[in-house]
Amino acid sequence: MCPQTYNFHFHLHFAHLLEERLRSRLAPFGIHPRQARILDALGRMGQSSQVELAREFGLSAASMSTMTTRLLAADLVERHVDEQEQRCHVLELTPHGDSLLAQIHREWHEIDREISQFIGDENADSFAAFSLQLLKAFGGSPPADDGLEHDTQASTCPKTTA
Repeated sequence: MCPQTYNFHFHLHFAHLLEERLRSRLAPFGIHPRQARILDALGRMGQSSQVELAREFGLSAASMSTMTTRLLAADLVERHVDEQEQRCHVLELTPHGDSLLAQIHREWHEIDREISQFIGDENADSFAAFSLQLLKAFGGSPPADDGLEHDTQASTCPKTTA
């Protein structure tokens, strides 16, 4: 009896291979793909609390805490008191983190270039568009061009009025 083929398996296998390829490209810099995404978010946003980042990336508080500890130890981010709300600590890229982010973007560009080489520019664009459509359909959201979407109702550091 021939087993049925499920189309989504191709997506799973490709996603795994893509993440492994990215992991190997980022390894010389001492970071992992999720850490690179956090650095990218901070690069776009300027600063954010750990709780906001964890929420946006679907990470547990414990995972975000571990990642933050590693990024702090590597001098890629710094933690300081929010100037607007003294009770809140925020993360921000260090100059070293900003420099590394430029290298991360070059590696991401190379991955995009490889995909275009393998399937052509038009197919790569279509694949990206379909992937974005599926991401949204499954409840995900892409990084915004001007920073992450913030839920002001669930702020981790409530603003007080003077």
